[in-house]
Amino acid sequence: MSDAADTLDPEEDDPNIEQGSIENISTANTMRERSGETRLKVWFFLEGHRLLVTGLLALLIFGVFVLGGTYFYQYLLTDAQTADTIETLFSTMISAIITGVTLVLTISQIVISQENGPLGDQRERMSNTMDFRDYTEELTGAPTPADPSAFLRALVLEAKDRAHTLSESVSGNDNDTLTGEVDEFTNSLIENADTVSGKLDEQSFGTFTVVSAALDFNYSWKVFQTERIADQHQDELSEESFAALDDLKTLLSMFGPAREHIKTLYFEWELISLSQNILYVSVPALLVAGFMTTFLGGSSLSGVFLGVSVLIWVTSVAFTVTTLPFLLTISYIARVATIAKRTLAIGPFILRDSQR
Repeated sequence: MSDAADTLDPEEDDPNIEQGSIENISTANTMRERSGETRLKVWFFLEGHRLLVTGLLALLIFGVFVLGGTYFYQYLLTDAQTADTIETLFSTMISAIITGVTLVLTISQIVISQENGPLGDQRERMSNTMDFRDYTEELTGAPTPADPSAFLRALVLEAKDRAHTLSESVSGNDNDTLTGEVDEFTNSLIENADTVSGKLDEQSFGTFTVVSAALDFNYSWKVFQTERIADQHQDELSEESFAALDDLKTLLSMFGPAREHIKTLYFEWELISLSQNILYVSVPALLVAGFMTTFLGGSSLSGVFLGVSVLIWVTSVAFTVTTLPFLLTISYIARVATIAKRTLAIGPFILRDSQR
């Protein structure tokens, strides 16, 4: 019976588990490299300025509308005179603009309302914030920066210093496997920390660069590696090395809630920016839709410009303008949703296949 039990013990007899636990200790230094996504996709969903992404989407719609009106819908000029094609199109857009703007502003108001509350709740929030800052000061040995990017950078640089300490603590160990794993782990962490701290240096909150750098630092994988090394090499690790591993794990664990807090503030910032931009473009979009419905519907514009009917040019521009509130929403929500999906779990939980 004991032999059968030993045979079924996965810790001892399954080589795949042992090999899988020590392979790929080091990881790429950026989120894009770890995920394997193309630069274009990452730029569109994350790194690109949201107004520029909106403009490119608008240009795409404009181009498709012009090509469609020129080569595929050759009866546009006739229908503009005999039917209510333009009136129907832009009257529908008026309803869509009003409904969409109302929905986006409602969502933004819900987000903003979370910042409101009675005095007791505000005091508790302040107390929790100061406790976190005090604990961070104890870990880093310096006053906690007020700027979010400097705050994250201080944690990353402290993790780098503790990785150096861990590497030095095992340098004289006789176990080559242990020293090899720790060297690979700490070197990867130090390179990652250098990359992230460089991106965070003198960055202002409100730009995506701060959140992007925080996403590049895959702290959850690093926390898992500290736990794995401590468990698999508990007999070979000295007391000093155990302490260095624990200190590094504590610092990495602090980066998790810090990143989540900065991410939450950024989400609120982005949704407020979306609301402001929606307000800016919704009035011109409504004016254009109303003008097209009231004054241009039922008639046609004569003339040709660059080989294309003037009516097609005017209708395409007007339709593109009326879609701007919707395109703004797409560009902002695409970034927020992508960040949220990549940061669903907090702590050493790997949800993506790139590091599983």
